[in-house]
Amino acid sequence: MTALSRLGHWLPPRLWVFVAILAALALAALLAPWVAPQSPEAQNLLGRLRPPGTEVRGITYLLGSDELGRDLLSRLIYGAQVSLTVAALSVLVSGTIGTALGMIAAWSGGWIGTIIMRLVDIVLSVPAILLAIITVAILGPGFINVIAVLAFTRWPRYARVAYGQTLGLMNLPYVRLSRFMGASTLRVLSRHILPNIIGPIMVVVTLEFGLMVLFEAGLSFLGLGVQPPTPSWGAILSAGRNYVTTAWWIAVFPGLFLFLLILSVNVLGDHVRDVVEGRR
Repeated sequence: MTALSRLGHWLPPRLWVFVAILAALALAALLAPWVAPQSPEAQNLLGRLRPPGTEVRGITYLLGSDELGRDLLSRLIYGAQVSLTVAALSVLVSGTIGTALGMIAAWSGGWIGTIIMRLVDIVLSVPAILLAIITVAILGPGFINVIAVLAFTRWPRYARVAYGQTLGLMNLPYVRLSRFMGASTLRVLSRHILPNIIGPIMVVVTLEFGLMVLFEAGLSFLGLGVQPPTPSWGAILSAGRNYVTTAWWIAVFPGLFLFLLILSVNVLGDHVRDVVEGRR
């Protein structure tokens, strides 16, 4: 069986359209300087609020232009770069911290485990978007701050999963034998525990990725995310709400991009969860 046929067996044909959407958005974000028709910050007041397909002085606005005459397609491509980067780094940071703390809490037990898990309960008791808004309001908006805030608000999800999975593995024979043979805590956790809990953790990663994109867009919509002139889907949506009746494309297209990205991530995340849990 070839690698392609194995992949096709693992991933049903009905899901390939969502893979294609994710791949297209990721490639557009990665190759933004080469695939974007115009600079996302280039203004042309003579071409402001032009509908999709309009040409002004040799510039064709495939998806229309915004209130400053900037090409909307170019801004959406660069906005994908911002959204996917923020989501990927937030998931990486929160996943690493949460998984490590969850494993430590389960392995150590006692007062260390109690403190970590009570901290998890405290963070989870506050709505994540509210906690993110409060934290950004304190730290200030910006690219790095948004990543730090999203990582801070989402690490408990990973910690809970890692905690439960580690507790289930701690007393297995091969883990107990490794400890009996003198293996260090770091070696046991990295060689015997982590490889066996990475499946459930990856399920959380796939589900959290779409949520991070949504949170970043929400913060940018409120003016607390990535700041202008850097394009962001949420910021474009926020500007477009003032022109819904006269320039619908400014709000519709970033909303459509968000919908397609989050839908694709969630559908594939559900499939990964089913595979890990043995349903397929």
